[in-house]
Amino acid sequence: MNYFIEIIGWIGAILIIGSYYLNINGKLNSGSLIYILSNLLGGIFFTINTLVHQAYPSMIVNIIWIFIALAALFKKKKSSRL
Repeated sequence: MNYFIEIIGWIGAILIIGSYYLNINGKLNSGSLIYILSNLLGGIFFTINTLVHQAYPSMIVNIIWIFIALAALFKKKKSSRL
């Protein structure tokens, strides 16, 4: 179980940092579905990891990260309907 939690944490890090890197280098738009989903999934994985490690301040940051990604996802979905 411990290895699984660590792997989840590393995948979360790769998703968030990787999408940010691609964004600042102009290869991935911050409004793209891939960028938003990478941040959402990365935030979920980080939240799981920090919860297990009882790193509550980091967990709160990641929960906020998830809500920001969800808001962006809903905004994108709403604008695509218009």
